Amino acid sequence: MAVLAMASGVLRPSLGLNLEPGGAGLWPTLLSHSLRRSRSAISTPSKIRCPSQRTPRATYSTAVEDDSSKETDRIPTPKVIIDQDSNPDATIVEVAFGDRLGALLDTMNSLRNLGLHVVKADEYLESTGKHHRFMVTNRSTGRKIDDPELLETIRLTIIANMLQYHPESSSKLAMGATFGVEAPEQKIDVDVATHIDIYDDGPDRSLLVVETADRPGLLVDLVQSINDINITVQSGEFGTEGLLAKAKFHVSYRNRAIINSLQQVLSNSLSYSLRRPSTEDASF
Repeated sequence: MAVLAMASGVLRPSLGLNLEPGGAGLWPTLLSHSLRRSRSAISTPSKIRCPSQRTPRATYSTAVEDDSSKETDRIPTPKVIIDQDSNPDATIVEVAFGDRLGALLDTMNSLRNLGLHVVKADEYLESTGKHHRFMVTNRSTGRKIDDPELLETIRLTIIANMLQYHPESSSKLAMGATFGVEAPEQKIDVDVATHIDIYDDGPDRSLLVVETADRPGLLVDLVQSINDINITVQSGEFGTEGLLAKAKFHVSYRNRAIINSLQQVLSNSLSYSLRRPSTEDASF
């Protein structure tokens, strides 16, 4: 399967990229669902540019496997973050699931099988538990990843591994409803969960903050909806926190901050695309 490389508003096939991660199981189903849904709406998405400016970090952290699972009464909230701002030369991927994660060797192998080079892997402790951090680049270019579809594939790969190696996480993940052993007890109303805010962030860009119900293919759909009204996604951060997806994107219109009238157009466009019913959503 070829991934669509998004450059200068033109779709072109990126050949030779192996999309099969280390494990089988639910991954082909999850990826197929995501890409089928995303491509059904694709017209001319742009790549995510990666300037060196750093985005204010989202308030959430990050996600996945090994034999270090600890049975406790309270299941922690799984988190996965794709960070395009912290490092000018690499994409940072963070994963957290309380203190239940081990070395995540299978996750690193899965990332390598996506055609990525894991430049560095480390971990750090926070009050919410242990966070694993991977610095990754595109193996073919040696650069950070700017293809939204590949970035979404990374996110779904990590979630698939989490559901496989830590099946208890399915009760805390939106995708656990279909692909996990236990569906979440809490049901997210997308209309209630969706929040869109746009802030001025200097003369040359604006900061778009989105929170909504998580689902496969969401990152690609967000970038596509933004690009459809000729707004450029420069960089940012996108992640899963339990049942929710949270994003902070630096955006611009013709290399300038977005004026108020266009902010309203962007907000309305995203609200519609995130809340509209579809056959794919119903099947998920």
